[in-house]
Amino acid sequence: MAAMHPGPSLARARAAESYAPAWPLPKIFRMTKGGKLIKGIFSGATINTVSMLCVEDAVDGLRWAESIGGLPALIKRSDANLKAIADWVAKTDWIDFLAENPATISNTSICLKITADWYQALPAEEQAAKAKALVSLLDQEGVGYDFGSYRDAPPGLRIWGGATVDTADIEALLPWLDWAFAEIQK
Repeated sequence: MAAMHPGPSLARARAAESYAPAWPLPKIFRMTKGGKLIKGIFSGATINTVSMLCVEDAVDGLRWAESIGGLPALIKRSDANLKAIADWVAKTDWIDFLAENPATISNTSICLKITADWYQALPAEEQAAKAKALVSLLDQEGVGYDFGSYRDAPPGLRIWGGATVDTADIEALLPWLDWAFAEIQK
């Protein structure tokens, strides 16, 4: 890795040497130690093996993105994933997008809510349990992992539709969601 030129970034970092945020920073983001700038960060010094693996993963991802056509291709892939889910949502009577304003629907972190009448009639705790059961069924089948809604969000699903996911995989997931939903109704 080539050494970084000590330009404006280094100047800004030096000016920020005395800045101490009110919250703890992970080691990888710390630019000072003992009130002094860690100059090695700007000359390619290894902070730790894990951080270097993260950098290499990022570089690998950028190379892949470039190889498929760059940002326009990444956006196109995410849009295709959202469209696959949107088409399924439009013909499925038990699910809808969590975002009520279509302009705020993400094409990467696609959040869905269960809208079936029987489900909506359940107390909040039972809704959460049913949504978790749906996710758990697909986990047990090896179909999908960790796609339940965020802890502080309403019970539902959160499907990664980013460019790293093939639309065919999204399309393969959708019938499984219908199956799991039928199972949690029993």
